[in-house]
Amino acid sequence: MAPRQPLTRDRVLDAALALAGTDGLAGLSMRKLAKTLGVEAMALYNHVANKTDILNGIADRVFSEIDRADPGLRWDQRARAIAVGMYRALRRHPVVPMAIATSQANLTTLRALQPLDDLTGAFYEAGLDDDGVRQAILAVYSLVFGSLWLTTAGFARDADQAITPEHVDPYLHRLDPDKLPHSSRLLPALAAGGAESDFMRGLDVLIAGLAVLATPRRPSA
Repeated sequence: MAPRQPLTRDRVLDAALALAGTDGLAGLSMRKLAKTLGVEAMALYNHVANKTDILNGIADRVFSEIDRADPGLRWDQRARAIAVGMYRALRRHPVVPMAIATSQANLTTLRALQPLDDLTGAFYEAGLDDDGVRQAILAVYSLVFGSLWLTTAGFARDADQAITPEHVDPYLHRLDPDKLPHSSRLLPALAAGGAESDFMRGLDVLIAGLAVLATPRRPSA
C-alpha cells in the first residue's frame, strides 16, 4: 500500500477548489472537505483557519494563474491581455467570481493582486487621471464579471455551456412580436454568439473607447 500523502495547505486548497467546482459554494464544508481528503475535520484546522480562509485561498490561487502581460507591450495591448487572462481564469473556476461577488472571498496575496496593479499601471500610462483610472478599472471588472454572469447562469452553470436555441425557444413562443418587435427580432440571434468571442468583442469596444480618452505620457527628456 502506498504511503498516505501528508496533508498540506496546498492539498487542502486543491481539494476545496475541486469540491466547490462540483458541489458549489454551498456544498463546500469542512466536513465534506475532510471526507474528500480522507481525514478528520479537525485535521484541516492545522492548515486553514475556517471556510473563509479556504475561499480566500482558492480565490488567490485562481487569480495567481493569470499570466502577467509583457511590459514591453503598449498600454492597450497590456490591458487587453490582463482582462483576457482574468476572464479565462475565472471562467475555468466560476465559483471564484461567485465567492468574490458575494463577499465570501477577498484577494489577499501579492501574486493575486498583481493583475489589478498591472491593469492600473497600464491605464496610468495611457494618461488617465486618478478618476479616469478608477472608472476604467470598474469598466473592465464589470465586463469580466458581467460576461461570466450572463454566460454561466450566475457563475453556477458549466462554464463551457453556451446559450442554445433550446434556451431561447420558450421566450420565442411567449413574446408578442407586435408588442415587443425589437426583442422578438433579437432573440434568435442570442443563440448564435459564443461566450468568449462576445467577451472579446465587448473588450475591444471598451478599450477603443478608453483610447479616445487617453493621453499617452510623453517620455521625459
